Amino acid sequence: QVRLVESGGGLVQAGDSLRLSCAASGLAVNSVTMGWFRQAPGKEREFVSTIRRNSDTYYADSVKGRFTISRDNAKNTIYLQINSLKPEDTAVYYCAAYRGGSYYSTNAYGSWGQGTQVTVSS
Repeated sequence: QVRLVESGGGLVQAGDSLRLSCAASGLAVNSVTMGWFRQAPGKEREFVSTIRRNSDTYYADSVKGRFTISRDNAKNTIYLQINSLKPEDTAVYYCAAYRGGSYYSTNAYGSWGQGTQVTVSS
């Protein structure tokens, strides 16, 4: 059974940095494409970033240059480094395991974590 557990969120000020973690069990993070999504209050869950098995990475235009996705195979964990945080980055951040389809769609991911809250004050 796949289990994904996010951590690392918190209340920060604009301009700060955070590193979110997603610890996986039941799958090897280097054997599947893994993604990060976020959901702000009153909005739909949106794509943030994905890392493929071959380590290719993709980012939403809104986060390019500030967010970095990475993977630690030994710890079976993926990370999302977030720099220069903005109030509009406030959301619950979710990691997910890809199952097929468009990388940018929530429907392409079959297993999800419970999320970690990131709140950015101005």
